[in-house]
Amino acid sequence: MNTPIFDFVEKYKKSNTLRMHMPGHKGKCFLGMESGDITEISGADSLYEADGIILESEKNAGFLFGADTFYSTEGSSLCIRAMLFLALTDAKENGRNPVILAGRNAHKTFINSAALLDFDIKWLYSNDNLSYLSCVVDCNYLEKLLLEENPAAVYITSPDYLGNLSDVAEISKLCHKHNTLLIVDNAHGAYLKFLKNSKHPVDLGADICCDSAHKTLPVLTGGAYLHISNSAPECFKNRAKNALALFGSTSPSYLILQSLDLANKYLSEKYSDKLEDFALKIKNMKKRLEDRGYNFVGDEPIKITIDAKLYGYTGKEFATELSKRNIEVEFCDFDYTVLMLTPEIADVELGALEKAMSDILKREPILIK
Repeated sequence: MNTPIFDFVEKYKKSNTLRMHMPGHKGKCFLGMESGDITEISGADSLYEADGIILESEKNAGFLFGADTFYSTEGSSLCIRAMLFLALTDAKENGRNPVILAGRNAHKTFINSAALLDFDIKWLYSNDNLSYLSCVVDCNYLEKLLLEENPAAVYITSPDYLGNLSDVAEISKLCHKHNTLLIVDNAHGAYLKFLKNSKHPVDLGADICCDSAHKTLPVLTGGAYLHISNSAPECFKNRAKNALALFGSTSPSYLILQSLDLANKYLSEKYSDKLEDFALKIKNMKKRLEDRGYNFVGDEPIKITIDAKLYGYTGKEFATELSKRNIEVEFCDFDYTVLMLTPEIADVELGALEKAMSDILKREPILIK
């Protein structure tokens, strides 16, 4: 698979062109990557009006994901605002109410978007007590609300921060039965597409979703995708760029765009095999650690979420124990410690993690009544 954005920037770097354009560093090295940090010069295309190398690269990504795919250099936060704008615009045009039925564990960007776009939220609460970060949708209750509210869309977060996967396929069937859009915040799950049996929302029936490529793929921080599936209204594909531009910066990072571009080639070259091998290593490591008394939660194959209280620690205490052993975690609270892993972690590093966890002594469980 070709890499048109990266190739253009590499050629420009070697051209010794006098840079009478932004950014102010003029390609001179302060951090080390400035020579590849450009703006929308001639030939470099324009992110929100793409008809050249960016469009070509986005089409490569769309081929990989099986959807119409658009880049964001401002993470899934930008994509979430754009998705909600598209859904609400469509609702207004088709007589649906400006209400979103949303899982209560939605990211704060969703809540901020309600203020920006002036829509109402009808919360879907979890039918378990696992965590404020989790929300298992009760489909019977969801159907009741779909009949009562005639909403613009249903919005869920899957995977959640703890690694729990929603039943996107079942929820999408229910949404489509009632002619309602399903929006999925898949920020933590870009890699799910490349499992041997894809668990990506687009393949499970979501109409639109976002992926934070930088969270689980080898992409620079800020790189993300907005995916529009074939089940979405046809106009979404034509309106997506304007929706992103409405909330996005007029100065997108070309370093991030190059990273997304290079990721296409990487993902197309047996990444699925690499991911499957890595997921098996994590599965086996979890089993060995369970034999030592650990308890894990979540369905994600390459995320480790430790139920720390059952091992005798709060999540924050357990994270501190790992930090003492030179391991930094993604997240911790009173209940859980979350570690985000990817196939870029070498076997020797996995071994160091397992040894560190094995060296932490199990204590009496912390039981909260």
